Formats: sequence, C-alpha cells, structure tokens
Amino acid sequence: MATLLRYTPLLIVALLWELISRSGLVSQQMLPAFSDVLRTLVELAQSGDLLSNAVASLGRALLGFGLAVVLGGALGAAMALIPFVYRGIDPIVQIFYPLPKSALIPLVLVWFGLGDKSKMFLVFLGCLQPMILATFNGLRGVDTILGWSARSLGASRLEVVREVLFPAALPQLMTGLRTALAFMFLLMVSSELVIATNGLGYLIGSFGDQGSYREMFATILVVTGLGFAADRAFLAWSGHLLRWRP
Repeated sequence: MATLLRYTPLLIVALLWELISRSGLVSQQMLPAFSDVLRTLVELAQSGDLLSNAVASLGRALLGFGLAVVLGGALGAAMALIPFVYRGIDPIVQIFYPLPKSALIPLVLVWFGLGDKSKMFLVFLGCLQPMILATFNGLRGVDTILGWSARSLGASRLEVVREVLFPAALPQLMTGLRTALAFMFLLMVSSELVIATNGLGYLIGSFGDQGSYREMFATILVVTGLGFAADRAFLAWSGHLLRWRP
C-alpha cells in the first residue's frame, strides 16, 4: 500500500495524459493517448526491434560508465591524497566541468565516426567528472582525527585509506555514482539522436522524423522506465551499503 501511494503521482500523470489526448485539447497525432502508446510499446517489444536496440544502447553506455567510474575514482582519490596530483589535475577538471558534454557531439563524430566508440566516449566524458569530484570531495571531507586515531593505533597509510577514509567517504561516493548514472542515460540518448545507426536514441529520432509519434513516445517510455528502474535499484543497493548510517 505504501509503495502504491508513493507512486500515485505517476498514475495521475498517465491519467491526465490520456484525458488530454482523448479530449481533443491536443491533436492525437502530436500527443497519442497513453493507452495507444502502451499498445504500440507491446507491438514493438514483440517485433524484437526494441530489445535489440536497447541491448546496443545499454552495452555501449555501461562500458563508458564503467570506465568513468574506475578512472574517475582513481583520479579523485589521487587528487585527495597526493598534493601535486591535485595541483596538476584540478584546473583541468574545473575548466571542463561546466561544459555541456553534448556540445562535443560534432567533434566526437569527426574523431570516432558513427561506430560504438563515439557513444562510449561521450558517456565516459559525461560520467568522469562527477566521479572525480565525488571521490575527491568525499575523501577530503573526512575528519582528519579519524586518520590520526587509526595511525596512532598502528595502522599503515594504506590501511587508513582502505579501512577509514573510503568507508567514511562512501556516502559522497554513492552520490557521485548516482549522478553519473543519470548522466549515462542522458548522454546515451542524446548521442544516439545524432551519431548512431541503432540504439534507443536512434529509434526516437527515426520515428520522430517519420511522424510515427506513437512509436516515438513508446520508445521514450522505455528509456524512462529503464532509467527509473536503474535509479531505484541503485538506491536499494546504496541503502544496503549505507545501512550503518543513523
């Protein structure tokens, strides 16, 4: 019951969508009824096109995301723990942080073409900086007394980092991971709208160009559902890891 009440606003949005479309306030060609979009979604799923394109999109996106998590975590930790690394990398991170990564799509197209590498690279770039900053801020925000106490008890520097600093920084790290996960879906779709021959973003753009708005909205619903499911799963995992917090 609690779960149903929590997601009641989504049901209200779906009902309003249906009513607005059926009432004629908006042309059904431009805004198909929600029930029609759901039927089209089932048809696309049965044809197999939706699954094959979703697999292509998620495969590329997850590879870029994984690389960004590993490298971003390593760079953020090095910046927090090694002063000269911080001085060398921080200006680069700060100057590129405000840059919308989608602005690099034309350049990436020239570099990597229409293949998988272009989409992976954009997702990688978009997820990299949130991970660098979350790891850096998380480690730098740990109370230094915790490290001093561990060292006074005989812990080595590596043990302090592994057993004290990283567990204490974990809430900040999880926030960075969640932000990077959202960027992954954003850049997955935006890159495929321009530089792809398959994938969910490609389907959205292709259906829109053809005027097949039911199919376009159905594909958008799939992307929304995948992103929502990934975020809910991440929150459940994060809650399990951080269950020690009051």
